[in-house]
Amino acid sequence: MAESSDQELLQDKSYEPRSLTDEEKLKLNENTRISDFQKENLEKNAKKNWDLFYKRNEDRFFKDRHWITREFSDLKDALSKISSQEGQMKVLEVGCGVGNLIFPLLEEEKGLFVYACDFSPVAIDLVKKHASYDVNRCLAFVADLTQGDLTSHVPPESIDIVTLVFVLSAIHPDKMVAAIRNIKQVLKPSGCVWLRDYGLYDHAMLRFQPSHKIDENFYFRQDGTRAYYFSLDTMRQMMADGGMTAEELCYVHRRTENKKEQLSVPRVFIQGKFIATAQS
Repeated sequence: MAESSDQELLQDKSYEPRSLTDEEKLKLNENTRISDFQKENLEKNAKKNWDLFYKRNEDRFFKDRHWITREFSDLKDALSKISSQEGQMKVLEVGCGVGNLIFPLLEEEKGLFVYACDFSPVAIDLVKKHASYDVNRCLAFVADLTQGDLTSHVPPESIDIVTLVFVLSAIHPDKMVAAIRNIKQVLKPSGCVWLRDYGLYDHAMLRFQPSHKIDENFYFRQDGTRAYYFSLDTMRQMMADGGMTAEELCYVHRRTENKKEQLSVPRVFIQGKFIATAQS
């Protein structure tokens, strides 16, 4: 998972992936893959595995994402500008989990209405039970981006900003473009998508044993949840196939420090801003 109790310090942003040691290259070059039967089971049980995750952890696992408007440097300005020009701005938080992003955002920006969806019914139930959940400012609902239609809950072309934070990596690569097209349906022509996800050669990727490799850059955790690790080119092409153009896209390189265990490990994320591709 992306967040923990460890201290994460911003190092730099780059268009290049992290350099690997010879040992890391050897590990990644191993061609072991799980069987097709195991792959099918992971896909079939994807919702069940996330439900179990939230039943175990409830709202205790992830930190509140107060960093969102700091790390997305233009997001706070965009929120303020749209709110002042158009009244109540509408945000869609995709893969909202238990609300670690939406509740800090609602607290910070009073002119927002937030639609919040997640694959897991257990997560959505926890959002609705949160003390800060206000139906006048938030609508939380269960959605499978790869199959359902977001317009059954969100009016078409009504959303100013979509936040997509550590979400696409949990979806099978074959279904990611369908998810992007689903999101695009509800985005205003002038709207944008702010994204952060796992980057290629992140430390978490290199910790997986070969027996946990589903496919190239795609792994499963002990609890059955999955994670894909993106290169900039892969993300750019996937978003383009879904009808979105990258205005900004880079790697974010961090060091995660655990002073108690005297560990310092490299984390790699990707971060970007996307707009709907103009129709020719």
